[in-house]
Amino acid sequence: MTADPGSRSLRARLRRTVLLVAGLNLAYFSVEVTVAVAIGSVSLFADSVDFLEDTAINLLIVVALAWSPHRQALAGKAMALVILAPALAAAWQALAELGDPVPPDPAALVLTAGGAAAVNLLCSAVLARFRHHGSSMARAAFLSARNDVLVNLAVVAMGVLTAWTGSGRPDLVLGLVVVVLNAGAAKEVWETAEEERLAARALAGEEID
Repeated sequence: MTADPGSRSLRARLRRTVLLVAGLNLAYFSVEVTVAVAIGSVSLFADSVDFLEDTAINLLIVVALAWSPHRQALAGKAMALVILAPALAAAWQALAELGDPVPPDPAALVLTAGGAAAVNLLCSAVLARFRHHGSSMARAAFLSARNDVLVNLAVVAMGVLTAWTGSGRPDLVLGLVVVVLNAGAAKEVWETAEEERLAARALAGEEID
């Protein structure tokens, strides 16, 4: 049976979009991780891992577009686990800095996080039109970009607070915010992927438990 032209068009547009998003994320990852290491910021380092995570997610989407609905659902579950990676990285860094947190340079923090917010806002905007039509994989990419915008804005606010207080504590607190946001997104993507797995089984005529 010939594939539906509308479906082929949607897949082609989604493929072009996620390749663009992957490129933007990889480029800004190199910027953010360099600044994070230079100023010793836990939250900025965690956010840079988010950019690397988003690159991996979008590249995996390109590969998985040729897969069956069942395999796409499994890929969605894998991405739910990938989303947890930066949360774990942030938690590890926060624990390492817990005893004696050193405040990062507020100006570099705010400027870098502001640039990250602009990149993620652009990515979430171009992915938004696919979040209900492109499977759990596209939803994973959209949710990750959307959550990253919130984290970026929190980093900007935290940079201002750091400049005011001269304390490294806000940097640690933001690490916990990253954990919560990514855990919530991972849960939602996992649930969407499970719904798709059941739908694929039903379409194939399999019995659903």
